[in-house]
Amino acid sequence: MGDILSRNGLQAARESAEQLNDVIAQVTDAQWDLPSACAGWRVIDIIAHLAALAHEAVTPPPPDPSAPTVRERYHDYRVNQRRAYTHAQVIEEWQTYGPRQLDLLEEAQDGERSEETVAVPGLGTYPRHMLANTMAFNVFCHLRNDMLAPDGPLPIRVPAPTDGLVAPAVKFMLAGLPQMQGTELTATVTEPLVLRLTGPGAMTVTVHPADAPNELLTVSSGRDGFIEITSTATDFIRWATQRKNWRDYCQITGDRSAAQPFLDRLNII
Repeated sequence: MGDILSRNGLQAARESAEQLNDVIAQVTDAQWDLPSACAGWRVIDIIAHLAALAHEAVTPPPPDPSAPTVRERYHDYRVNQRRAYTHAQVIEEWQTYGPRQLDLLEEAQDGERSEETVAVPGLGTYPRHMLANTMAFNVFCHLRNDMLAPDGPLPIRVPAPTDGLVAPAVKFMLAGLPQMQGTELTATVTEPLVLRLTGPGAMTVTVHPADAPNELLTVSSGRDGFIEITSTATDFIRWATQRKNWRDYCQITGDRSAAQPFLDRLNII
């Protein structure tokens, strides 16, 4: 897996955070309460989610036995804790802790500790330097898919996605792919599946079957199979998080029946 990782996640995280702050400055008070494209969350709740992640990265909270263990429900739990905040309080938390999170991520890019593995509850383990990719993914995905039109409610334009923004987000997704659903996803892959992503963030990787039912899939760079799934990288961020149906975005060559169970089950958080 290491050959598909990179250390450009920090720059992507910084750039997406800057774009998010530019959008925040243009949102009206009424728009903050519009439903986002993330089910159950308003636009302001997207900021609350990102603020909670940043705050916890900077100041890890004490153990909370009442917190859900399922990662998606945990995110809902932290957002719900902020429901009584004013819009200004939510934005202040993000704009206070987002930059501090970026500073921590920068410190994690070099030195011996950069390769230490860090457990992210519900998401797997990653080299410390790659935590920057998680922020790059979160901000890019929520901003462009949940807040902004056409899927979100905000008619605000941001620069077109670039390789530098998309590739780090996708690389986190690929690192998390074998881990987040564990053996549930392992059971869906019986032969190598080539994933060819095009456009900004283009890359080709192969998802390999696990050696045993209780083990995890592996992902390697390059093409090493006869079943190929083709999609743009930006669309991959949409359908692999189950925001969209993969059938509307993927072309499959080879045995479609071998790819379909994997595509149906894949859900990267």
